[in-house]
Amino acid sequence: MTGNLEQSVLAKAQSWLDGDYDADTKAQVKSLMESDMKELTESFYKDLEFGTGGLRGIMGVGSNRMNIYTVGTATQGLANYLKKNFAGEQVRVAVAHDSRNNSRKFAERVADIFASNGFQVYLFDALRPVPELSFTIRELGLHSGVAITASHNPKEYNGYKAYWSDGAQVTPPHDTNIIDEVAKITDNSQVLTGANPENITILDEEFDKRYVARIKQDVQLSPECVAKYKDMKIVYTPLHGAGVRLVPMALKAFGFENVFVVPEQAVIDGNFPTVDSPNPEERKTMLQAMEWGRKENADLVLATDPDSDRIGVALRTGSGEYELLNGNQTLALLLSYQLTRLAERGDLDGSQYAVKTIVTSQMANAVAAHFGVKCYDCLTGFKYIAKIIRENEGKAKFIGGGEESFGYLAGDYVRDKDAVSACALAAEAAAWAKDTMGLTLYEWLQELYVKYGFYRESLVSVVRKGKEGAEEIQKMMIDFRANPPKELAGSEVLKVLDYKSLQELNVRSGVRTPIEQDSSNVLQWITADGSIISVRPSGTEPKIKFYFGVKEPLPSVEQFDEVLAKLDEKIETIKRDLKLI
Repeated sequence: MTGNLEQSVLAKAQSWLDGDYDADTKAQVKSLMESDMKELTESFYKDLEFGTGGLRGIMGVGSNRMNIYTVGTATQGLANYLKKNFAGEQVRVAVAHDSRNNSRKFAERVADIFASNGFQVYLFDALRPVPELSFTIRELGLHSGVAITASHNPKEYNGYKAYWSDGAQVTPPHDTNIIDEVAKITDNSQVLTGANPENITILDEEFDKRYVARIKQDVQLSPECVAKYKDMKIVYTPLHGAGVRLVPMALKAFGFENVFVVPEQAVIDGNFPTVDSPNPEERKTMLQAMEWGRKENADLVLATDPDSDRIGVALRTGSGEYELLNGNQTLALLLSYQLTRLAERGDLDGSQYAVKTIVTSQMANAVAAHFGVKCYDCLTGFKYIAKIIRENEGKAKFIGGGEESFGYLAGDYVRDKDAVSACALAAEAAAWAKDTMGLTLYEWLQELYVKYGFYRESLVSVVRKGKEGAEEIQKMMIDFRANPPKELAGSEVLKVLDYKSLQELNVRSGVRTPIEQDSSNVLQWITADGSIISVRPSGTEPKIKFYFGVKEPLPSVEQFDEVLAKLDEKIETIKRDLKLI
């Protein structure tokens, strides 16, 4: 640690000791100053910044931690920005939170600050899914909203997602402008609190009914199939989070009557006691739900993360075991189901479209093309999907879309990924496949691979924590830009796409062409055999992610295992080439 950094950290920590902070906070800061300089540095060497998911960090004292003061500073900065943008209007906002430790306290702090700034505030009476906040902003015509959540991060984390008047997370230039306003808050005395409590309106279960009714209205496509298979057994786990009431409520609204909620994981607990990580992307996290699936002989197993925007889907295979789908497979199934049903009903007229992120499987593009539907590619982060929906309002109709990180949205009444509606849609797709083809969803997925090609994806996340880790990740990106691979798994790299410089390089010709996207620190390599490898530092976690997408024809379902093994070996070879294993 350099002397300058140490002095800067100590000065910032001392300002907390001298400032208007509570006694417990000061005691914790003092203890770190006296006995743990490394943790003090991590807590104070920078301020929390907005990334692809807003403000997110480990809970604790310090400017680089989630606490009532960093939450307060962010909220006052957002409030000041809202007052500038909507001058002369009565600013109206909503506040929601998930099941994490301190989430209710942070949410009440946010509501208090907004009310003290003269805003009309709608605060949910208890934890709610993040997509319901997005719905609320649009349904009530609000200017903004905040969700207190760290999504699927470990229990030590909490976060702060800021939403705009369209119900989407803030995008440029609002995000950077909010940060500028936050930076102007240099003292707690600038954060307004304790005034106008009458400005806070509590939203209760009656509003949930409006949300679920809209899901049923906009998303359901096959009520007649559900009626035939209303007793289909569904096992669902909320993973100790906000989907505990709303997902069963949505499934019931669609007509499903045989939903089993995993009892141990229906307990609301920010320590997530039954899992190492509350992330349905991880098979280990889903083991308990899949075990209940075996006990209950369930047709499918569903899960949502703590804020209920990510969906986990496990399907029963021919052997009776459960296969956890990755986010790409879930997206391909749900989009295929929507487009197939809309085509059957004669509701596709060329004005529809789907959206996926650049690191998500190209299978979605193939499915959309088959139905004559445009498929947009955008940067990682659902706010960019929402941006495309906003730009197409009044011109084209959004059907569905999502990202490989287990996020899906059907319909445009919400502008964030919505696992509540996605769970209902997945269950309905299972009933439809059984009714119309006599297939399970897993069997139908294999049929789709025969039709569109066998797309196989994998993800490697390299975790590098703290200040040193952030610097190492940045160095990795610099090195990859300076020396991109020439060949991967024996296939020549033909194109290098740099989303930071917004340039696509044709390796053979040396010709560079512009990429029409917002700038982001992402690299992609496309090989001669069509493999796509993407490298991206996470905007919300201390890691760098490597995404692998490969493809082979699948001549028949009988050859599924053979082609799967070939694709997995190709991915492993690419990982070895990049020295990741």
